[in-house]
Amino acid sequence: MTHHTLSMPASEAQIRALRTGDTVTLTGTLFGIRDATQIHMFDRGRTTRFDLRGHAVIHTAPNVRKVPRSDAHPAGYEPVCVGTTTSARMERFTAALMAQYGVRIVIGKGGLGQASSDAFAKYGGVYLAIVGGTAALETTWIEQIEDVDLDDLNPESLWRFRIGEFGPLLVAMDSHGGSVYTKVQQSTRERREAVLASLGIKS
Repeated sequence: MTHHTLSMPASEAQIRALRTGDTVTLTGTLFGIRDATQIHMFDRGRTTRFDLRGHAVIHTAPNVRKVPRSDAHPAGYEPVCVGTTTSARMERFTAALMAQYGVRIVIGKGGLGQASSDAFAKYGGVYLAIVGGTAALETTWIEQIEDVDLDDLNPESLWRFRIGEFGPLLVAMDSHGGSVYTKVQQSTRERREAVLASLGIKS
């Protein structure tokens, strides 16, 4: 296990150096994205003025407070609670995010499936996991909401956050086919079979 600090955007080589079990802290910029954002981008043909190449996206629809625009709040929003949502619903968008927009890192909870794993291998990407229930901590990692696009979808807008040190986060899926979720599922099956066998029950 190795800890990495990545200043965003990251290169493909930096991402391919990450392995499951490593930890990562991100600095610089992070983009918030969710279901409606991606439905509009990929199903309804909308585009964003943001350059996502080499960047990380986090599955979130943050609670924010509307405030006057200022140096401290250039987008006119103050973060109240930036929590992470379950990623599985957004499985079908991973490959498109990487192929069309150059996204390198997806951050979420609960993991993604085989199609995302294939996309990570093809384009050079990773999934960084956040433990559920840590929204209060995550919010302290957000220094500022710098900008927002597709804001008619609020709170499922496309958010650009300025971050100081966001993490550490666990590399749960890497660009080499590694997945902590697959390992857990396999271990669970093996332990279940062992318990059933000890009870004389055929699985």
